[in-house]
Amino acid sequence: MATGKQAALLRGINVGKAKRIAMAELRALVAEIGFGDVKTLLNSGNVVYTATDVEADDAAARIEGAIVARTGVSSRVTVLTAAEVAEAIDGNPFGDVENPSRFLVTVLRDPADRGLLEPLTKEDWGTDSLALGRRVAYMWCRDGVLESRLPDALNRLLGDRATTRNWATMLKLRALTDEPG
Repeated sequence: MATGKQAALLRGINVGKAKRIAMAELRALVAEIGFGDVKTLLNSGNVVYTATDVEADDAAARIEGAIVARTGVSSRVTVLTAAEVAEAIDGNPFGDVENPSRFLVTVLRDPADRGLLEPLTKEDWGTDSLALGRRVAYMWCRDGVLESRLPDALNRLLGDRATTRNWATMLKLRALTDEPG
């Protein structure tokens, strides 16, 4: 069983008017189901906590269930261990980027879904770039996320089996998961 920091990434929380969850309520909920040192990052459903003897998949299921039971909001939860967050950061194939808001990391709920994305790496994306890590897809959207075809292509293939964060958020998640707990 795993013990240590984990990051739960909720898909589609607080985007527009649907699926609204207050971060204070989310922190309380995660603490109530047995996780320690709970912190949220931004307002978009990022929770870092300490888990004792709980595997990431089990933590995701517990958090998903608790959210539905408490708020009625359904959101897929993907959980990464601190080591997986570090691996995603360290595996960045694009190096330093000029604008971290245009550099996206899609986190796969199931690493086996990586195979669905492999054909996309052979396509011509113009000024954009796509690369795959073990459990993530890296998207560099040079002309802006809204101008890029990459996020839509990944979303069509993966649906709610993945969630995406920008590079700045990923770096902040690493800082939180690296903190002693």
